[in-house]
Amino acid sequence: MTNLPSLEELLKKGVHFGHKTSKRHPKMSPFIFTKRNGVHVIDLEATVANLRDAIAFVEKITKSGGTILFIGSKKQAKTIVREAAENCDMPYIVGRWLGGTFTNFNNIVKLTKKLETLTTEKADGTWDRYTKKEQVTMSKQMKKLEDTVGGIRKMQKLPEAVFVVDIKKEKTAVMEANKVGLPIVAMTDTNTNPEKVKYPIPANDDAIKSIRIITDLISEAIKNAKK
Repeated sequence: MTNLPSLEELLKKGVHFGHKTSKRHPKMSPFIFTKRNGVHVIDLEATVANLRDAIAFVEKITKSGGTILFIGSKKQAKTIVREAAENCDMPYIVGRWLGGTFTNFNNIVKLTKKLETLTTEKADGTWDRYTKKEQVTMSKQMKKLEDTVGGIRKMQKLPEAVFVVDIKKEKTAVMEANKVGLPIVAMTDTNTNPEKVKYPIPANDDAIKSIRIITDLISEAIKNAKK
């Protein structure tokens, strides 16, 4: 079992800072400890309790050979999410969400195959047969695909679960996951509706240190489960 962080560690990383009280989502009330200077403070004991459940769930999925897709496209989360996913060898999406990624997955597989073809043909010299102008067009196409589906190029079927950093920012992904019945593990800040996810982790989803500690814990739990 992955070691859970202490309340002191979570405090140090600013996991407890919520949003302005005016932005509170009523469903987050059970996870709010108090308010200070017009800002809600998250109950870190609830964070640890929910983290325990979330970690047990991702370990169970991983042990049964399942895939967990990491999603986080906001500026301060991109690098953290990509590194954490790569660290535990799981797919990720940190670029623009393509509508239909879950609800029309066959089309997404076509795009990942297109990316594979372009990558292979560039490496084996096939591109040399084309004009400079054509090569520039292909390069742009490859870059675009790299940004959108590069992190899921090996994903041949829908994942068994998803981990999301900011469910407000990734609302389309959350909506699609719910539509196809994919369980969601997610960081839920005080301005979000935790009922949209199966395993909400009450936490500040804006601060880099907070995003990193929670995301790395999920990644570490997957790595441990693979052993």
